[in-house]
Amino acid sequence: MKALILIPMLFRIGYAQDLKTKDVPRAVRDALTQKYPQAARVGWEKENGNFEANWGGRSGEDHSVQFSPDGTFVEEVDAMAVKDLPPSVAEYVKTHYHTPIREAGRRLDAKGKHTFEIGIRGKDLLFTPEGKFLREEHG
Repeated sequence: MKALILIPMLFRIGYAQDLKTKDVPRAVRDALTQKYPQAARVGWEKENGNFEANWGGRSGEDHSVQFSPDGTFVEEVDAMAVKDLPPSVAEYVKTHYHTPIREAGRRLDAKGKHTFEIGIRGKDLLFTPEGKFLREEHG
């Protein structure tokens, strides 16, 4: 891929279950429509008890948002070019995981906290906006 990279959350394929729109609670669908009226051709997954909507870009997954079953916003991730990450992120991944970064996203959680999310080997790595490693998350 060129400029936009798939969302790292998609590496959790083993933990996500594809859903049909009719299987997504009305509260979740309404929350998506209200918060993201531009979302079109949305694909749905159930992940860790939450409902994840994906849309946009060539892959149909450049934008991702999660809601709890009652429609409460959990987080959003927007795909970004790996080259736009702080240099310290690539260096950390190279040193500690010995692999290039192929997917990256800007993550915003329900508390308004921004982080970078990097998907590698079935896990997500979170970094501060300045590029400092925070933690590893598994699907």
